[in-house]
Amino acid sequence: MASRVTYDGSMKTELKNAVVFVTGASAGIGEACAFAFAREGARLLLAARRLERLEATRGKLMESGAAAVHAIKLDVRDNAAVEAAVAGLPQEWRAIDVLVNNAGLSRGLDKLYEGSLPDWEEMIDTNVKGLLYVTRAVVSGMVERGRGHVINLGSTAGELTYPKGAVYCATKHAERAINDGLRQDLLGTPIRVTSIDPGMVETDFSKVRFHGDQERAAKVYQGLTPLVAEDVADAVVWAATRPAHVNIARVLITSIDQANSLLFNRS
Repeated sequence: MASRVTYDGSMKTELKNAVVFVTGASAGIGEACAFAFAREGARLLLAARRLERLEATRGKLMESGAAAVHAIKLDVRDNAAVEAAVAGLPQEWRAIDVLVNNAGLSRGLDKLYEGSLPDWEEMIDTNVKGLLYVTRAVVSGMVERGRGHVINLGSTAGELTYPKGAVYCATKHAERAINDGLRQDLLGTPIRVTSIDPGMVETDFSKVRFHGDQERAAKVYQGLTPLVAEDVADAVVWAATRPAHVNIARVLITSIDQANSLLFNRS
């Protein structure tokens, strides 16, 4: 990545031909990030469990401006698979400039003492361990090359816990700690670390949370205007294009109808 002078004289990080690795890129915020980086002319390294979804968007991403697209099937919960995927990348894709740790999910909405253990394990394995596995596999190369940017997807749930969401909130509190700890560990290097923390975003998130119950998922967004995936992707790319000496530590983004994890304006 390089910096260019913009119209106002400031330096903006250039993403044209930069290798941008997005996890969980087959839908929602991850897919929106892929299109947002495509419009910047980036080379897109996209990972998800649903490889067919990634392949289906390849043509549209190229039409949107992507310099190239390379898709891989990956479950971030599997450390051996993560290590093999990163180590096995073609030579022209190994120098990752931007890592967007987007893969994550919520399962269930239950009181802690009534919660589902499989739901807990899936959230912890994806949102915490998966984040760690991918970060460890990628950041060592960034350190060796002396350049890079790690952008983690957090949540308003990472700063304020809400009823029946203790475990999901715990995973997002962990993301916040991992993000801040990584930034401290990389002090003295040119590598930047950012957390983008959205509030309610209307994607398949709630559908996944409620195991495909569309009626229950739809009620989450009733009576208010939520964010959309493109709002979050815009913040991700904004952080990535700041001048090279500027590190955006954290961005908290909500719709006008949300104050925090507990307070909403519903009409």
